[in-house]
Amino acid sequence: MDLYDYNTVKRILARHDFTFSKALGQNFLIDPDVCPQMARSLKADKDTGVIEIGPGIGVLTKELCKTAGKVTAIELDKRLLPVLGETLDGFDNLEIINADVMNTDLKALITEKFSDCRSVKVCANLPYYITSPVIMTLLESRLPIDEIVVMVQKEAGERLCAQVGTRGAGAVTVAVHYYADSEILFDVARDCFMPSPKVDSVVIRLKIRKENKFAVRDEKLFFSIVKCAFSQRRKTALNSISGTMGLPKETLADLFDGLGIDKNIRAEKLTMEDFVHIADEIKICS
Repeated sequence: MDLYDYNTVKRILARHDFTFSKALGQNFLIDPDVCPQMARSLKADKDTGVIEIGPGIGVLTKELCKTAGKVTAIELDKRLLPVLGETLDGFDNLEIINADVMNTDLKALITEKFSDCRSVKVCANLPYYITSPVIMTLLESRLPIDEIVVMVQKEAGERLCAQVGTRGAGAVTVAVHYYADSEILFDVARDCFMPSPKVDSVVIRLKIRKENKFAVRDEKLFFSIVKCAFSQRRKTALNSISGTMGLPKETLADLFDGLGIDKNIRAEKLTMEDFVHIADEIKICS
């Protein structure tokens, strides 16, 4: 069964009366090079467990099953279950769960499904509308996973993997870098999908750090400051933090001076260390 052939996929979907859902952001990969390349990038072996989010018709899933010891695919759309039952028939190292990943206890799932695996990784072709929520859930949950390899909208991927302190950075960039080392692996053109989206994509890797590189006194406060700093990008970081957090501007100005940070700097120019120092000093003063 050639899942990279447009007509074959079309016949399978028609056989199961499946129609694409715009609300779920469904665009299925049909390029013969992309999925094998994504699977290879995981460097999975028989001791590796892989969680796939949104298997679609199972194109990427099939490649993952060829290399990983165990694969658990989480699919929200129950209409795809009979499709996957046909396209992935014969893989005894695969389990498909009909669930919403955002409402799934992933720690419990990993304990139950991958207790005998040396390494656990996440792989997905994420719908554009839910990219950041899924990635941040995976990171903030501090799951026992080694890395995340996902396909996302190109603009989102560039933001996620930007260097903190550069123009391309945003609040989500800082959040990602707090937990992981990120990189763009390769581009994926829009015509690799069925149906074709209006934008191109990229595949990115987030390698989860085992130890916290940026220790802060108060993580909740740290992320609040980051969010506030980027909330008004045209303003200085000082004014944005002051205005959104209700902190006296004069107090923040003195704090910036004490840290040697330019009071007129914008959030996109602040480094990870700058954000950590600002958060720690505000914590001390509060």
